Amino acid sequence: MRHTRFRTSFLTPAKWMGTVTGVTGAILIALNIDAVVYGFSLFLLSSLLWAWVGWMHRETSLVVLQSAFTIINVVGLFRWVQV
Repeated sequence: MRHTRFRTSFLTPAKWMGTVTGVTGAILIALNIDAVVYGFSLFLLSSLLWAWVGWMHRETSLVVLQSAFTIINVVGLFRWVQV
């Protein structure tokens, strides 16, 4: 299998956006200030960004982890929206 090189310059902003949205989501949930839906939404965005980065870098463990987090975040969103 031939490994192709691709430009990773577009992945750096995705990594930082994934980091910032994940940290911000964690802060919103931890503060317990009636912003849990926004926290889970930011977590979801972070998980999707990091899963994409993992896919582009062929990091199977990162894709599996972020896919699991994506499912967890979707469940969290549905549970909080239904309340």
